[in-house]
Amino acid sequence: MSLRPAWLTFRRYAAATTGMTLALFALGVYTAATGSGLACQAQWPLCSDQLIPAMTINPDFIEWFHRVWAMVTGFLILGVAGWSWLGSLDRRTRLAATLAVAILPVQIAVGAITVTIGGLVPGGYTVSTHAAHLIVALCIFTLLGLTTMWGGAGVARGDGSVDRGGSPRLLRMALGVAVAGVLASAVFSRAVPLLTYSPGAQGAFYVAGLGAHLGLVATLVVATDAIDGGIPGIDASTARTVRRLAAGSMAALVVTLLLGRDLVLYTATWQRVNLVALALAFAFAAGAAWVLRGVDGATGRSTPVGGD
Repeated sequence: MSLRPAWLTFRRYAAATTGMTLALFALGVYTAATGSGLACQAQWPLCSDQLIPAMTINPDFIEWFHRVWAMVTGFLILGVAGWSWLGSLDRRTRLAATLAVAILPVQIAVGAITVTIGGLVPGGYTVSTHAAHLIVALCIFTLLGLTTMWGGAGVARGDGSVDRGGSPRLLRMALGVAVAGVLASAVFSRAVPLLTYSPGAQGAFYVAGLGAHLGLVATLVVATDAIDGGIPGIDASTARTVRRLAAGSMAALVVTLLLGRDLVLYTATWQRVNLVALALAFAFAAGAAWVLRGVDGATGRSTPVGGD
């Protein structure tokens, strides 16, 4: 008799872990933006000589809460990898989950360096540790997203082919999330000075931007499966075009996500670069959605790009 409730599937557990990681990402940005990462007297794992600081909204508590959330999320990520190997999941799912765990110690080490050695450097965090912390976090988030999308897919059909679980509707939804996420991130982005780039706005920018990133990851997964013939109703030519546009959007979005932090001296020139990257991320994602206009959602049939 299994102790696991029937509703708790691998995909749901992986999705919850991905959501926890997204929240951790935004919380980390907020912690850095408020300067709370320099709190706790540059100690790790203790915080100002305490295991648990005063439970009030202050820099020590913000940094401590970020660490606790990171610890819980880390154990959940370990659980995803363990389940992927113990369950009957395919090779690519196990590989993505295992890679997320493999680079997790790097993220933990960089985080510890950021709030100790990096925090003692005059002027705050060092750019190198800050950039590494951001990039590794994005890699882990992406791998968890892939694990969630791949987990549970790959059911064999009667004709011997494999049903990857994708559909034209799912592809449209993924692109819809991507386009909406890019637009929402623009509201909070420092590239578009609509709002003050406060710590709260920075956290909101990364929530929206990472949501868009996840939508693009899903688009690439579904489009690739369609190219491999695993999704009826989407021809290979259309899928290839969608995949290229989604990849371009993702590359531009990663640039604007990196420029959301102080990794460079943010001059007017860098603001223009950021604005161009944001515009390209939207244009490519919207272009991919436009390409899908030829897909008949009711019948699942599609007209190849450039066809009649």
